[in-house]
Amino acid sequence: MAASEENSALFPIFVLTMIALPLVPYTFVNLYLTFRKKTRNVNCQCSSCFRSGKHRKSIFKRISNFSTYSNLTVVLLWVVVALLIFYIKHINTEVQIFEPFSILGLEHGASDSEIKKAYRRLSIIYHPDKNPDPEAHKYFIDFISKAYQALTDPVSRENFEKYGHPDGRQGLQMGIALPQFLLNIDGASGGVLLLGIVGVCIILPLTIAVIYLSRSSKYTGNYVMHHTMYAYYHFMKPSLAPSKVMEVFIRAAEYMEIPVRRTDEESLQKLFVLVRSELNLDLRNIKQEQAKFWKQHPALVKSELLMQAHLTRETTALSPSLQRDLKKMIALAPRLLEELMKMAIIPRTQQGHGWLRPAIGVIELSQSILQAVPLSARKATGASSEGYGPFLQLPHFSEAVVKKIARKKVRSFQDLCEMKQQERADLLTQVAGFSPNESQDVEMVLEMMPSISVDITCETEGEEGIQEGDIVTMQAWINLHRWNNVIRAFPHSPYFPYEKEENFWLLLADSLSNDVWMSQKVNFMDEATAIVAATKAIQELKEGSGASSKEINAAVKEAIDRVKSGSRLVMGKFQAPSEGNYNLTSYCLCDSWIGCDAKANIRLKVLKRSRAGTRGIGGVDEIPSLEDGGEDEDDEGEEEYDEDYESEYSEDDEDVKGKEGKGGVANGDANVGNGSSSDGSESDEN
Repeated sequence: MAASEENSALFPIFVLTMIALPLVPYTFVNLYLTFRKKTRNVNCQCSSCFRSGKHRKSIFKRISNFSTYSNLTVVLLWVVVALLIFYIKHINTEVQIFEPFSILGLEHGASDSEIKKAYRRLSIIYHPDKNPDPEAHKYFIDFISKAYQALTDPVSRENFEKYGHPDGRQGLQMGIALPQFLLNIDGASGGVLLLGIVGVCIILPLTIAVIYLSRSSKYTGNYVMHHTMYAYYHFMKPSLAPSKVMEVFIRAAEYMEIPVRRTDEESLQKLFVLVRSELNLDLRNIKQEQAKFWKQHPALVKSELLMQAHLTRETTALSPSLQRDLKKMIALAPRLLEELMKMAIIPRTQQGHGWLRPAIGVIELSQSILQAVPLSARKATGASSEGYGPFLQLPHFSEAVVKKIARKKVRSFQDLCEMKQQERADLLTQVAGFSPNESQDVEMVLEMMPSISVDITCETEGEEGIQEGDIVTMQAWINLHRWNNVIRAFPHSPYFPYEKEENFWLLLADSLSNDVWMSQKVNFMDEATAIVAATKAIQELKEGSGASSKEINAAVKEAIDRVKSGSRLVMGKFQAPSEGNYNLTSYCLCDSWIGCDAKANIRLKVLKRSRAGTRGIGGVDEIPSLEDGGEDEDDEGEEEYDEDYESEYSEDDEDVKGKEGKGGVANGDANVGNGSSSDGSESDEN
């Protein structure tokens, strides 16, 4: 009985130890990382972004940012630790050691007569005949009587004086630090113990497994539903025009699950009138087109109208329920657009190439959603090949403002950027009617806009020239520069209610055949990961070419310095095609800003094989061949491209025929700078 009481008393200490062992180091590590972590991003400081409240660090936002499941769990565990410490400190759970002399109030070595006198004195106080209190009776039986018996029995007293226990030498005792009611397996306590064992050992693991399997069977690793991936793969076509990408994008299963309420019909009807010009309806048969539009699945109708309302900035006409649905759609948009991009560049041909035209359309849609710019604003006009869409991403700009400054021969976004700061301020204040503060907001955003240049080379390691079947190594340095000398920053996007990182997509493509040879996503937010990746890639490249350790260390140091100064290294390999001259194009596309992309031509000359053997590439052989991919391409190859909307990267036949006369670089050495398609062509000619 005493042993079980001792084990039961130790149970709070056991629980405290098991909680504190992982909790204390985990807390200290997180605190260290929190104080050590430097500012990783710079938010836009213009008045438009400030009014949006997206970057405002209010007390409620700080609490919401802190209120993650892991942080709340840590706080709850520390509360439990504090309660256990209080319980252990203030509740008498200490096991009393059996001391006969102390119980009788005597000193060690007392005589028998003194022992008897003390026993009689305590008997008068605690004996059941003298004291009816049950606690007094229990104390008399458990302590006083046992102490008197231990000291009056010669053997017990000798054992106590020699070994410290009336029963003699004590061996090692083992116990379980559990509460007493769990150790008593009789009656209801046994049921509690059994239920606890079954719940912790069987029910809890099964529940976790069922939840995990049900979620994993429904979502991919990027938390996008499998049905969405199937729909994107099915509706993605090689001739998909950028204006048609929206129709594929809204077919996500996540959007189809958003409920369509009867109360939304009136608001959607009004919204249809506001955004009708953005729906690609044939104006010659407008009544039939409208009827056809409303006959679609209600979820598709609602999704497209809400997304067009966001692009045209007509969200004030939405009801509160529709605004909540739109906010949910926008929150899911970055993940869905990334998966849609992967479906566009996924290998579809026997050579393992993706499709260029829909990939550019996905990036343009991502830019428009982040900046809330309608797709119609990006159509080429007589004055500008890129439309007035880039102007709308600047604060306080509208179509009317663009028309005003166009009278002063500022017809393209590049013209505005190339002006001197004072001239631009005078233009905005005197012609556009901006206040000095509004003009300053424009300057802040222009200073945040990235300028991209790409240094790219394609060569065969250890060989001169590229022969058919060779493994071609592409090495590209993507260099980012801003006027405010900041590398890591969140883009200016006051109409996008969430923080969104800048991502860049590097594409090596053949615009004539619509094939994407290579693609890579690049991010400038995580410098440490970029340094590790660049170091590993440079080491492998130099070791493969037989460089010395000194040369390798110098190359690695140079790569680290370039990463810290705002560059990212992209490495890739592909197998050289058959003999011939290939006019490739490198695209560096930003998914957040309009007009900040880079493009240039690369001339790849592949010679006839003269070296013995053919070096195959494992990566190409291992590329999964998608079922019916070739048939889909053959079927769609006869389709003509949709010409209702021209991308800023689309090229007409005359430009393609004139490429051979432009300054494409042989065997893939090129320096790619910022600019649209026309700018890139002019830079190549120079």
